[in-house]
Amino acid sequence: MASLKEVRIRIKSVVSTQKITKAMKMVAASKLRKAQDNIIELRPYIQKLGEILHSVIRATEQNTPSKYAEEREVKQVLIIPITSDKGLCGAFNSNIIKKVIALIDESYSDHHKNGQIEILPIGKKAYDFFRKNNYKIIEDYWKIFHQISFENVRAASEFTMKEFVNGRFDKVILVYNEFKNVATQIIKAEQFLPIVPEEENSQNQVSVDYIFEPSEEYIVQELIPQSLKIHFYKAILESNAAEHGARMTAMDLATENAEELLGELRITYNRTRQAAITKEILEIVAGADALSQE
Repeated sequence: MASLKEVRIRIKSVVSTQKITKAMKMVAASKLRKAQDNIIELRPYIQKLGEILHSVIRATEQNTPSKYAEEREVKQVLIIPITSDKGLCGAFNSNIIKKVIALIDESYSDHHKNGQIEILPIGKKAYDFFRKNNYKIIEDYWKIFHQISFENVRAASEFTMKEFVNGRFDKVILVYNEFKNVATQIIKAEQFLPIVPEEENSQNQVSVDYIFEPSEEYIVQELIPQSLKIHFYKAILESNAAEHGARMTAMDLATENAEELLGELRITYNRTRQAAITKEILEIVAGADALSQE
């Protein structure tokens, strides 16, 4: 059985840890509110923009096909895993890393063996893992979460789009956590480039005869790239909100576990103290009996 001093030290340590987890939960909750508002406000805009994007691509594919929708033989693949810069958020980061590894093993194992897979990590956790495991990585954009802004995200998206058009990559895949609620994140692995056309539904599909102003070429050259950049930005905001939700949940569970452990330690402390007192009483009684017999 541990001594009273050892149990007191453990109780003090757990109390200190519990204070930290409570504070981290409160910080995550305050950050989550803003991040959640940002992504909820952006989603309707993204959804409608996506509908317009696919409609424009269908309407212009004959006369002015978009270079971002060009399907070609997949020789080089770029995977963009989006994680956080910090830990203490449960399985948030490890789930993304596992998803990327599973994606490579299931769909691109030959590409990986031939060195045809590149990783553009966003977030320190993804950067550290793929760098240490000798993947071919692009190191320029992993610090985006140091300061989330459309300008910073745009640099990464423009690089990706430029390299796709230039033929360095034939397919680009985003892997990130989509925010559902505080306790739930949905792992998404979606094709960013080339643009995947929506499945046409003959019952709901409406044929639209567009009038393009100032021109069809201008719309294709301006609208589609801008839509892609905003879509990339949405993935960053989804991951950011999901991270704070995961951290809040993890810290709440850690606080509850600390409370349970404190209860067990206090019982152990009381039992140890009671045993020590009982032992002292027995020693005193035994000493008194020995003196009385003399």
